[in-house]
Amino acid sequence: VVGLRNIHATARQCREMVERAVGRLENYPKVEARLRQHLDEKDRQLARVEGILSSFDEGRSAMKDMMASMAGNMGAMMNAPADDEILKNSFSAFGLANFEIAAYESLLTIGQIAGHKNAVRELQLSLNEERDMAAWLSDNVRGVTLMHLQMRSEGMQAKR
Repeated sequence: VVGLRNIHATARQCREMVERAVGRLENYPKVEARLRQHLDEKDRQLARVEGILSSFDEGRSAMKDMMASMAGNMGAMMNAPADDEILKNSFSAFGLANFEIAAYESLLTIGQIAGHKNAVRELQLSLNEERDMAAWLSDNVRGVTLMHLQMRSEGMQAKR
């Protein structure tokens, strides 16, 4: 249950960061489209975890969620003034996606040992989404970096 509450808070943190980043993107339509897709995935992940918690007659931790949301907002705000905001946001998203992957893998191990087949099935969906997002970020960091450099060299607004 503690792990489920933790992953719920972490997913909230990521959702806040992604939402802030999407709201500021201007010149990276491919990134914006993928992040919007990830926002939908985050909503589904949160609903899945809430459903699992409910099946155990438990709820999410309002305090953890609040602190994680604040951390997500702070992370996005800290990157906003940077000339390379798009790159810093990409790095942050990649790191957080990999953190979530590790957390989901741990929860899956616990769920498998405990015999919670329904929870394992739901958590596996979320793990797959996070793996896909981390792979997308990894596959696209070079292209985003090159686009950023090209726009800067042409005197365009490149940070977001």
